[in-house]
Amino acid sequence: MIQDIITPQKQYFADGVQTILRGHENRARRVILLNGNLVTNTRSESRGISARVTKDGRHGFSSAAAYTEEDAKAVLKAATENALFLSTRAKEPRQTFPALQGGLIVPERMVVDFEQKRLIDAVRTVDEYIAEKYPKLTSRRVIYTEDSQDKIIVTSDAASGRVTYPRCYIYVYLTAETKSGMPVEVFEAFGGYGSFEDNFAHVETIFPEIDKVYGQLMDKTEGVFPEAGLKTVILGGRMGGMLAHEAVGHTVEADLVIGGSVAGPNLGKPVASEKVTLVDFANEALGKRCELPVYLDDEGVIAKDAVLIKDGILTGFMNSRESAARFGVEPLGNARAWDYYDEPLIRMRNTAILPGEDKLEDMIASIDDGYYLIKTSNGQADLTGEFMFGVSLGYEIKHGKLGHAILDTTVSGLAFDMLKTVDMVSNHMSWESSGFCGKKQPMPVGLGGPDMRCKITIGGR
Repeated sequence: MIQDIITPQKQYFADGVQTILRGHENRARRVILLNGNLVTNTRSESRGISARVTKDGRHGFSSAAAYTEEDAKAVLKAATENALFLSTRAKEPRQTFPALQGGLIVPERMVVDFEQKRLIDAVRTVDEYIAEKYPKLTSRRVIYTEDSQDKIIVTSDAASGRVTYPRCYIYVYLTAETKSGMPVEVFEAFGGYGSFEDNFAHVETIFPEIDKVYGQLMDKTEGVFPEAGLKTVILGGRMGGMLAHEAVGHTVEADLVIGGSVAGPNLGKPVASEKVTLVDFANEALGKRCELPVYLDDEGVIAKDAVLIKDGILTGFMNSRESAARFGVEPLGNARAWDYYDEPLIRMRNTAILPGEDKLEDMIASIDDGYYLIKTSNGQADLTGEFMFGVSLGYEIKHGKLGHAILDTTVSGLAFDMLKTVDMVSNHMSWESSGFCGKKQPMPVGLGGPDMRCKITIGGR
């Protein structure tokens, strides 16, 4: 057992330094059927040990692509020597971070392995359903993806434990043509936290949801181009979640704040409507387990929620132990590493805007000429908060009622300016958890939010 290799190594931790030893296993699988043909069938694993040792604020890091007691001792020795060397060469010590609450975290669930054929059979079952029921599609793709992390974390002055993060999804992409021959596509991801058995033991339960995706595709074949300009829109919860992650979340990661993000000088100031509260949830949100729960980060910090915007006021940042000491705040468990050879970076977990009290139907009825933007295909933002997101599914709003579907477009703006225009927030939350954040290392993240009425710049033909 991996904990039998990692946990006993604490006896080899050096005195006078802060030490983190991590045993880390990643697994990934991918199966793709394109129009019924198996085009991808892969699985991969990585396994190794890393150590980070800190002396006078200087970090020494070492890793090994192996998993034995000798490897654990070797990376501890190398990381300690690196930290001591950097400390002796430093002109002045950096601020050290204080010891934290200890304790032992045990996994909520374990990573469960399955033979690859079972995954292929599930994807074929979905594909055959689509092919039989919707034969006029021009193309279809069914994709199974699975990734998991299994970590043993042992620290000298914080918490220790084992954490596992399994998740799996079936993506369905459906393509058809408009009357003019233009291809249009709609996709959806089904699944979430847990193993194949947790999500797809009875894969036919997603068939009614696939029918809804097909209905959206048919709407899109009759779609129209939106009118470009600054428009009153309703951002669906997943669109709002993308905004919360890309355009706001990254600006309030403390390492990027130190690097000059727009959030730094705005701490304690209004950056959004008073209807907007944004939280990076650790493992439970609104009384339910988060989409991708985090219980212990890779620095041994027991994970807690980070309130970033409260009633429109920017109230805090996401921190590592080092940045938390610099800003004089409590670290809340945002330092995570993707693979055994990666050092922990400040990362989001489950970032979402909280629901309000408005009803979606009332929000739609309040708009004479605008759009309801539901799904995004991609998104990007920079440290000024300027963003641009693709819109893959949306509808016109005309005289308080939904109209035609719109063809693919983009929205853009400055996050803090746009959030100040929010004047209605729905009482319903939507979550998305199938993607990765790409900040230097990939990282599974959850994001979400309610429907929000606001003003945003939308692209046209």
